[in-house]
Amino acid sequence: MRQNNAIAPKLRFMSARQQVLEVVAARILKTSSPYVLRVAVDGVDGAGKTVFADELAQVLKTSGQDVIRASVDGFHNSRELRYRLGRGSPEGFYRDSYDYDALKRNLLEPLSPGGSGCYRTAVYNVAAETPVTVPERQAAPGAILLLDGIFLHRPELRPYWDVSVWLEVAFSVSIPRGAQRGVGSPDSHAPQNRRYVEGQKLYLVDKMAKIARSTHDADEGPDPHHRLYPLPLPPLQRCRPRRRRRRLHRAPE
Repeated sequence: MRQNNAIAPKLRFMSARQQVLEVVAARILKTSSPYVLRVAVDGVDGAGKTVFADELAQVLKTSGQDVIRASVDGFHNSRELRYRLGRGSPEGFYRDSYDYDALKRNLLEPLSPGGSGCYRTAVYNVAAETPVTVPERQAAPGAILLLDGIFLHRPELRPYWDVSVWLEVAFSVSIPRGAQRGVGSPDSHAPQNRRYVEGQKLYLVDKMAKIARSTHDADEGPDPHHRLYPLPLPPLQRCRPRRRRRRLHRAPE
């Protein structure tokens, strides 16, 4: 693992997992912003994104940072929209699982440069299949948004991120994890998992998703089954709400 010299001494006394969290936190803290710094923790379902993001938030808070924690799971579409292409549709899983307009309107745009700073972290409770109204909050200048979830580097979301973390996990590991939560079969090739596996493959071959997964440096992740890729995004691809959007540079094929 490549380490920052400033934090290397204290890393010697930490577990491997804590070392990774400290290194990633240090990289995030080096990405300064006078506004809210927007960090995406992405990866396939079952990669360990929520646990990793929760632990990363605690490390950042220990450094005195104001952290806004949220998950894309708070922005599901209704059941009718999620399954409009059929309950087994991979395309439906990728295209229709989440209400991205609501995510942008309630969370990402308010926390972007030029935004109001007044945000909400959820609009829908998927377990209860009902809309929710959470209190609106005001972000402090210099706060860090830490959002976890699948599909966070779709073309319409990628311009919002200042820093991206990708957790790389094979389906042979992530699918059994999902089954432990009561979702599908532990066999990644089982028919009932086709919607989820093939839907995520649609995302993984998406051109913009490939860009998000490129990396200047790869570290061993906090889980023995995955690699972790911290990636500061180019400034030209940051979101500028309420202004004319500049054309993104096309990445080489």
